[in-house]
Amino acid sequence: MEVLGKVKVINAEQQVSASFKKRELVVTTDEQYPQHIMIEFTQDKCDILNNYSAGDAVKVSINLRGREWVNPQGETKYFNSIQGWRIEKMQSDASAAQAMPPVPAAEAFAPATNFKEEEHDDLPF
Repeated sequence: MEVLGKVKVINAEQQVSASFKKRELVVTTDEQYPQHIMIEFTQDKCDILNNYSAGDAVKVSINLRGREWVNPQGETKYFNSIQGWRIEKMQSDASAAQAMPPVPAAEAFAPATNFKEEEHDDLPF
């Protein structure tokens, strides 16, 4: 699965335990009702966020994770998390337009100059 949007926040790395670390990223989607999606990067994936900053347009590859927990009173609770495993910068509309210069309409749809109606072809229609 993927989340597309702009980076809103990149939090500092958190050392949760001696053997576990995580880093949180918030991406704001570009929809009619924008969503602020918090995505966790864990362990060696924390470092891939170093090359990104707030405002960058990104595509984040994610996995949805769920777990079950039984509290001391015997009640079962369920928790979800979104784990990121890859992130890449998206090309903005302005830079995409600069990368590909427009083709003049005359060149894109130039009429054929050597067309002869009487030439026979083998097309069945």
